[in-house]
Amino acid sequence: MEGDAQVLRQEETDRLDLKLARRHHREGAKRGDHTGPSPTDRAKSGRKRHLVTDARGVPIGLTVSAANVPDLRMALRTIDSIKAVAPRRRYRPQKCCMDKGYDDRALRIGFDLRNIEAHIRRRGEPALVGRYKGKARRWVVERTNGWHNRFRALLVSWERKADHYVGLCHLANALIAYRTAVS
Repeated sequence: MEGDAQVLRQEETDRLDLKLARRHHREGAKRGDHTGPSPTDRAKSGRKRHLVTDARGVPIGLTVSAANVPDLRMALRTIDSIKAVAPRRRYRPQKCCMDKGYDDRALRIGFDLRNIEAHIRRRGEPALVGRYKGKARRWVVERTNGWHNRFRALLVSWERKADHYVGLCHLANALIAYRTAVS
């Protein structure tokens, strides 16, 4: 009798797993790698791209995390994701500009250990408006995010596996780099 109950429980569990795995028409991937409740979009599941760009806005480093992971936690991982382009060149940036949200002692120590000069505004310090010494500093990454959002597969993520999404992001990075080099 006890064995029959265990078999019934197993069949019921299998039925529930099957029911949860199905998706309805036009319904996105509810579960998957690197997804979490978005703090700004009514707690819908989502992903977040973290980018490092050069001065022109060409992406050189990328990581993906759940939407509810703070950017501060992913900053050093994103810097570490930069791959060497040429064997004789420095593959990490010498300087890194960030906003006040990245003002953290551990992050500054991490940049010092990587020999990167961090330009991070302190909390409570007045913001720089416009250009600094003739160059726009912060809008470059926002513009690159806008370029990423022009790719529909990145704007509306249907992939369940984070590796597939990261692959699409790297393809978009290559296209953005090519378009920037051509123009």
